Amino acid sequence: MKALFRLLFLSLALLSFVGDQASKYGIFRWLYNDGIGDQKQVVDGWFCLRADYIPNGPEGDCALTTWSGKILPRVNKGALFGLGNEHEHRSNFFFACVSVAAAVFIFVWGFRKAGPKDRLLTFSLGLILGGTLGNFYDRVVFGGVRDFFDFYKIGFPVFNVADCCLVVGAFLLLTQAIFFTKPEQAPASGEETKTAFAVQS
Repeated sequence: MKALFRLLFLSLALLSFVGDQASKYGIFRWLYNDGIGDQKQVVDGWFCLRADYIPNGPEGDCALTTWSGKILPRVNKGALFGLGNEHEHRSNFFFACVSVAAAVFIFVWGFRKAGPKDRLLTFSLGLILGGTLGNFYDRVVFGGVRDFFDFYKIGFPVFNVADCCLVVGAFLLLTQAIFFTKPEQAPASGEETKTAFAVQS
């Protein structure tokens, strides 16, 4: 049974990672628009899908290879929802290192805890691992994270599928900690032990 939940943990992580990368490559290709970028309204006046590119950007390690050649996508070098993006290269390197450490920790934790008694924990860690790896891939390949969900009406930071996996996973992890973690029973004090012994006698 434990092996089944470990498989579930790894499958969720893989699906989250693949879904994130497929959506990024798909959206940025769809909205390529000859390297200019574009946006498609999903809810008029509120929400759109967008892909931004750097006009006449240099080709290099961060270039996105498309059917039309290589182009440099505009990326978020900061953390979740653009936090720390103003520091650019230092931020990207720092958060890439944090992603590696987090991925290793979550992988070990997920393998140890995956089981019937920790279903919610298994789901949450699988989503968090997949989201972490999705954004880490972007940091290594593109020098930053590709974002495309834009709730521009409320000025919310642009985000992606990996961010969604991280937020949902964190919410499930918090739910597990608050509602499904049984408190450890405190050991009986000396007086309680004596009373119990007297009753048994």
